[in-house]
Amino acid sequence: MSKPDSEKASEAKAKEENELEENRQDITADEELSADEEASEKPDSLEEALAKLAEAELVAEKAGNDLLRVQAEMQNLRRRTEQDVERAHKYGQEKFSAELLLVMDNLERALDSASQHDDEAVKAICDGVNLTLKSFMDCFAKFNIEVIDPIGEPFDPQLHQAMSIQENPEAEPNTVIAVMQKGYTLHGRVLRPAMVMVSKE
Repeated sequence: MSKPDSEKASEAKAKEENELEENRQDITADEELSADEEASEKPDSLEEALAKLAEAELVAEKAGNDLLRVQAEMQNLRRRTEQDVERAHKYGQEKFSAELLLVMDNLERALDSASQHDDEAVKAICDGVNLTLKSFMDCFAKFNIEVIDPIGEPFDPQLHQAMSIQENPEAEPNTVIAVMQKGYTLHGRVLRPAMVMVSKE
């Protein structure tokens, strides 16, 4: 190999080494730059992550509150529905029961009228009416229809309707002394108030 060739080879080798060194320096500089950028980005990323976490917590809290509200509404709806069904069972027959009161009144009047006669035929009718009246009373008891019988009790405007007021020295003032028409309740609710006479105060 001639001298100029060896010089060219040395120059080429030196040139390659210089280029490699420059590349290494560039790579090192790039790595340092990207490391600096990552370091400067991390605080932003952490802040963003914390902001997103706080936002997610708010969304989760709102969803939890919405769920609790819906559950409470469902419980209230269920409770109201149960109460409506219970009322329907208890008071669904209120109008029908009120109509039956008139039949009961007429049977009692017929019994009172028939009991004043001594005729055997009338007594047989009286027995039949009495049995019918007893069946009605059993039916009323079965369906929680109760008689309001207030004689001797203090007047209660919730249960009684005063038809007249009379002086009665034997009774306490404002006491029921006579019943003109019986009252009735259905499960404790007044179907018809008792029509009464009250002692004067």
